[in-house]
Amino acid sequence: MCTYATATLAVRGNAKGGEEWDRVQDVSVYLDHPVSFPATHSLNIDLFSATSAAPERRVALELDPRSAKALATAILGMIESAPPGILEEFGGELHG
Repeated sequence: MCTYATATLAVRGNAKGGEEWDRVQDVSVYLDHPVSFPATHSLNIDLFSATSAAPERRVALELDPRSAKALATAILGMIESAPPGILEEFGGELHG
């Protein structure tokens, strides 16, 4: 069953696909049928190049739901545990 629910957000960062780094400006997150991961459904995260619309410039992740949740928890944990002042270049503290 497909929900077609997709979260799309603007981001600032870089991603590496192959040997080259590229600026990333958009991310899509959705629960759907994977292309490569051997499961019926996966949580999919697509990072899109800011410099090229070519499909090969996309970085794609297909994760089982437990792995996706663990990744989200790890990301939030790293931000919450950052030493005071380290996040200031991003417009102030991101804790809380």
